Amino acid sequence: MTVANRAGLEELASGRLGRLLLRYSWPALVAMSINALYAVVDRFYIGQGCGEAAMAGLTLTIPLMMLFGAFGVFVGAGHSAVLSIKLGEGDSLACERLVGELIALKLIFFFILPPLVFFNTDTVLMWCGGAKVSPEAFAAARSYLRTVVFSHLFSHLAFGLSALTRAEGGAIRSMASLAVGFGANLVLDPIFIFGFDLGIDGAAWATNIAMVASFLWALRYYLDGSNIVRLDWRRIGLYRAFLARTSAIGFAPFLQQFLGAAINASLALAFAKWAPDESAATTQIASLGVFQSAMILTLMPVFGAQQGLQPIFGYNWGARNFRRVREALVLGYWVTTVLCVLACVAQVVPPFPTAIARFFVSVDNPSLLRIAAHDLQVSNCMIWTIAINVVATTYFQSIGHPLMAIVLSTMRQGVILIPCVWLLPHLMEDRMLAIWLALPISDVLCQLMTVPPFFLHLRFLRRVRSRDR
Repeated sequence: MTVANRAGLEELASGRLGRLLLRYSWPALVAMSINALYAVVDRFYIGQGCGEAAMAGLTLTIPLMMLFGAFGVFVGAGHSAVLSIKLGEGDSLACERLVGELIALKLIFFFILPPLVFFNTDTVLMWCGGAKVSPEAFAAARSYLRTVVFSHLFSHLAFGLSALTRAEGGAIRSMASLAVGFGANLVLDPIFIFGFDLGIDGAAWATNIAMVASFLWALRYYLDGSNIVRLDWRRIGLYRAFLARTSAIGFAPFLQQFLGAAINASLALAFAKWAPDESAATTQIASLGVFQSAMILTLMPVFGAQQGLQPIFGYNWGARNFRRVREALVLGYWVTTVLCVLACVAQVVPPFPTAIARFFVSVDNPSLLRIAAHDLQVSNCMIWTIAINVVATTYFQSIGHPLMAIVLSTMRQGVILIPCVWLLPHLMEDRMLAIWLALPISDVLCQLMTVPPFFLHLRFLRRVRSRDR
């Protein structure tokens, strides 16, 4: 272990928490934003140059992309959390095996999921709300999905290896590997979409090339010895000692991402069901695409902060430094709250909603622009309340308490939001408004249910801290 790497672990144990959180959060924020902005960049160029139908078609593919992401985070989150703990315990052999197991699982998922989607494209798009959109929108969705589906192997390997790099203190290196892919996508999108006149297919091919570039850059750090943990090709495989634990920890963010895919599919299906005609359904699903992009842009700082908190929680829990764990949890709550309030302001207070919508909707379509801005205001008016649930889920996941993390991560989306999406239209005359109102209602109810376990664990940390004195 180099002097620089040893200093990084010592800082996790004793560095100033505010500065440490900033140091780990901003590269994580950039890394996560870069990963999420693949879709945002595609939607920007498609929304400005390809029209409403193409935007709706791209939106239909989002639940499938999120489903792939769910399996990706299932491996990356669980293994990075355990890696932090094992580094705190000083077990280098276990760390090498965790890297090998992550790669093995990514390969297994690749040989199962993409072929299933590719050979059943029309069916899965129907499940995502494609039954009532215009033929142009459905054709765009089919073309994009079939072009991009197999490249997700490289995206998942890049994200997984970057998560491990961040967990061992290499936040800048983690960010850099994802930045390479995003930069390639940003440059290639306009060239392929407009220069080669490929439209939505051009966005797909730009994404494919960017994912490969990101993976190669992430792999580079393991090959040149920059990381603390080595990549030993002989360690690639499944290990009974880790598989159950990493899967249990990774299941919470997997379920959260999976339910996110289900939510987006449910919203699109609900709009298709209750819209009066094909044109209205296409417009509402295009507006849903603007909503998804706005959520990515405004909530990435929130999730970046959680990624910065994860190694602090995990390392100090593994080192049994419970006083520092509690201080990090309190700080993380307040930072997350401020970021959630700012996200709410950006999507609710005029003129910000219209400015965000204009980023993805051409000024030549004022009707969609007005609808999208209004939908942002309705759907996100209570998003400032979600802070406690977000930080509590991160905390329980990071310290190896997967059951509580699963309960908290599924509460808003699985227990509350999906039922609201399907029940409220039966109770209100304006069915489109009812669907959007399901989001703020679920935000409030979920946070009320998160308060008891959060404060009970704060009290537990106070007791064990006092006992250690």
